Amino acid sequence: MITRMILVNVPSEKVSEAERLWKNDCGPLMKKQPGCLNERFLRGRENPGEFISLSTWESQAAIDRYRASEAHKLIQQHSRALMNVAKVQVKTYEVVDETPSSTNKK
Repeated sequence: MITRMILVNVPSEKVSEAERLWKNDCGPLMKKQPGCLNERFLRGRENPGEFISLSTWESQAAIDRYRASEAHKLIQQHSRALMNVAKVQVKTYEVVDETPSSTNKK
């Protein structure tokens, strides 16, 4: 399992646009991709212009298929205007240990 983080910093005047774009276009498209186990869009509490797209994937092969897909190209098109003013950084992490929360324990 791989967690993929896309860190985006947008100017304050683009915050609403970034949220709308991800909720209506990008997030739903990504969640439909084979191998995408979940996807969340996080907004910074201290800096509202800082966002993280946090997705969990079955494997690197699933990420690679997604990155070569029409859906990825469409997401890039949707976000291109925003990305022209945003700082973007992509990071991937492998799950080393997963401890269930106390609400999931029996």
